[in-house]
Amino acid sequence: MKFAYPIRKVHWHGPLGEMIVAASDRGITGIWFEGQKHLPDHSHWAVDESDPLLKEAVAQLGDYFGGRRTSFDLPLDLQAGTPFQQSVWHALLAIPHGTKTTYSTVSREIGAPQAARAVGAAVGRNPVSIVVPCHRVLGAGGALTGYAGGLDRKNALLKLEGAS
Repeated sequence: MKFAYPIRKVHWHGPLGEMIVAASDRGITGIWFEGQKHLPDHSHWAVDESDPLLKEAVAQLGDYFGGRRTSFDLPLDLQAGTPFQQSVWHALLAIPHGTKTTYSTVSREIGAPQAARAVGAAVGRNPVSIVVPCHRVLGAGGALTGYAGGLDRKNALLKLEGAS
């Protein structure tokens, strides 16, 4: 994941741990759990507690975790991913709150039915956790597999949505 443009961030203590919420001038570029797999080096990104977009993202995350929100209304900037990754991330946005799907279903939906493993890799590199709901994607037969933020968090998010 390459962010070749200025990024600003805030740190937020959510119910599942410390999170980094990041944005560019185009939209939210990332929401990560501190220490999760594939967390980019964000040490050089400016902290901006007054940024309106970052404040709105944190507010919407708070509403989500509080059970007051089932979808997000935030501009997203997913350009740090490859075209294939972006197609997968956009497909994830169509998975309704409280439902689950599989990697193979997502691969069929993007027109690459033989690419379930590649879809899994793209899902694992999703930079916008929760908002781009990669936690709703399960392995074959509904197995709770893979989540860059940890399977305990994936299970907690599914439970929060009533999909566990």
